Amino acid sequence: MSARILLVDDEPNILASLQRLMRNGLEDAEGGRYQVECFTDASAALARALECAFALVISDQRMPGMSGVEFLTALRQIQPDCGRIVLSGYADLNALMAAINEAAIDRFISKPWTDFELLSAVRQVLRIRELTVENQLLADQVRQQRGVLSAQEAEIRRLEKLEPGITHVRWGCDGSFILEDPGEVAP
Repeated sequence: MSARILLVDDEPNILASLQRLMRNGLEDAEGGRYQVECFTDASAALARALECAFALVISDQRMPGMSGVEFLTALRQIQPDCGRIVLSGYADLNALMAAINEAAIDRFISKPWTDFELLSAVRQVLRIRELTVENQLLADQVRQQRGVLSAQEAEIRRLEKLEPGITHVRWGCDGSFILEDPGEVAP
């Protein structure tokens, strides 16, 4: 399965341009294309991030309902290893500082961007993320060999990186596991 990139912007034309650039200008480590998913609503993008892992997210800063910093801060809680890039047409120093300090972004790119600049930043963020994940796996192997980390704990960490939330099971008082929130209404 190829890695995924998440694009979030309230302007459909920007999303279409970014999607085209990511699909045509990037190749993953195996020479394949990234799966690119687009959202005009940050809340819907967060819901999707609960379902599957993303290698990278590129988000607009100024969006209705939720700013890019708010979105990326929430995403960081769900997927701390996901690379984060903010795109903005506004040079707001306070927003930039919040993006760095709260959302721990990897890059800030101003709109309009140049394709070369954006693709270079994306490649760099993806490479750093790849090396970080690989380093974490190797560190877990060393901990496992030293007896500090059990094989089960290492596998749980690996699975959680692949499918966020998969290792979190909610148990009922009778020992059964709960598949859905009883307060939710089925569609």
